[in-house]
Amino acid sequence: MSKADNMLAILWLLRSRRKMSATQLAEELEVHVRTIYRHIDALCISGVPIVSEVGRDGGYAIPDTFKLEPLFFDAEEQKALLHSATFAREADYPSREALGRAVSKIKRYANPEQRERMERHETHLEVIQPPTDPSLLSVLVEIESSMELQVGLEIDYQTGYDGPLSNRTVDVYGLVHWKSKWYAVGHCHLRGEVRSFRVDRMRNWRCTEERFQRPPHFSARSFLMDSLLAEAGAERQHPLVSLRIQGSAQALDDLCGHWLLSHALVERTEDRAHFQLDELNLYTQIPYYLLSFGGKIRVQAPEELRACMADIATSLLEYYRS
Repeated sequence: MSKADNMLAILWLLRSRRKMSATQLAEELEVHVRTIYRHIDALCISGVPIVSEVGRDGGYAIPDTFKLEPLFFDAEEQKALLHSATFAREADYPSREALGRAVSKIKRYANPEQRERMERHETHLEVIQPPTDPSLLSVLVEIESSMELQVGLEIDYQTGYDGPLSNRTVDVYGLVHWKSKWYAVGHCHLRGEVRSFRVDRMRNWRCTEERFQRPPHFSARSFLMDSLLAEAGAERQHPLVSLRIQGSAQALDDLCGHWLLSHALVERTEDRAHFQLDELNLYTQIPYYLLSFGGKIRVQAPEELRACMADIATSLLEYYRS
């Protein structure tokens, strides 16, 4: 650790453990005891009232009157950080190692009662995420680096599940984690406009030396949602159609929570929901999603959608019978 980190660590240790000898501090920080003496002297010169007690039970201590509240987290803040670290770790957050070190520091300089409470909190929350490719972390780290340095990122990008690779240079403006997937949003030099890219479809990535300026107030989240909803601030190319569904309350809750339908909800009662969707989405994406509910819901209108779903179900029946 740096000198500043060691000095801060000494403050934390003395506040949490009341009294420690130079030898104990040296063992805790894994430094020479003479280093502890130098840091103690520097802290005293800076105005920290460290008390030195000689003798068999002596050591260094900080009076209770000396306050360090800005450096400490209360119990609720500690719990929030621990739980945030759990979410970050399972989502393959690119700086999860640094976050883990921060959590370790909090535990290290906590008193026994605080440590015991934090260990309990860690067992109270668990996150289940789909398995991810181990190589994903390295590309996320490279994307983070390109954003921090504001330099372009050159990638080979695969469009779709089995599409060909195309070489792209992207000025990445932001990362979005959505539905267990990471998306990089930024200016694509090949297309000449802002695009979103699935990180798990990137291959052979590297930072370039070409610098860029991130647009002020740009929201990667807003751009991604607009593009997924086929809006992007432009006029709709297809007319809106009313979708009316009857079903159980629980099924309708799940239906109204869908990423597309939640933006199209017009009215909801206990056993009915009314949506307005553009015609293209209504007859392409929606029928397959509605069929997954089986008999828990029933499409009341439009009649054309009911016929569409019946055709899909018939085709599936014939496919699996053949």
